[in-house]
Amino acid sequence: MTQGGTILTMTYYGGEKVIDHYNIMGHVKAALEGTMRSLAVELGAQKIRVNAISPGPLKTRAGSGIAHFDELIDAARLRAPEHSLVTIEDVGSVAVMQASDGVHRVSCDIAYVDGGLLVRA
Repeated sequence: MTQGGTILTMTYYGGEKVIDHYNIMGHVKAALEGTMRSLAVELGAQKIRVNAISPGPLKTRAGSGIAHFDELIDAARLRAPEHSLVTIEDVGSVAVMQASDGVHRVSCDIAYVDGGLLVRA
């Protein structure tokens, strides 16, 4: 990237708090978030922004590998203010926003795309 840009990564609330059955992935996400912050500082002078997106539970292939994932999905749906789950399209919309010039001063940020779920965690 010679003229600036954006690096995005995907994280999850399990990197900040203990989530039942998330196991080693919590440690991995915590390390990823630390790396995101370090890279944001290191690459900032080159006008490269580094951000993360933290969606609520999504029904994806990766999610299906988590033990008791269906219980996690059901609990998220019940706790979320709108009683619905976010979609891959919701996450994609935030990714487009974070990559746009409209937020060119946002770096080292985690955007929570969880339908308000985090407020009740």
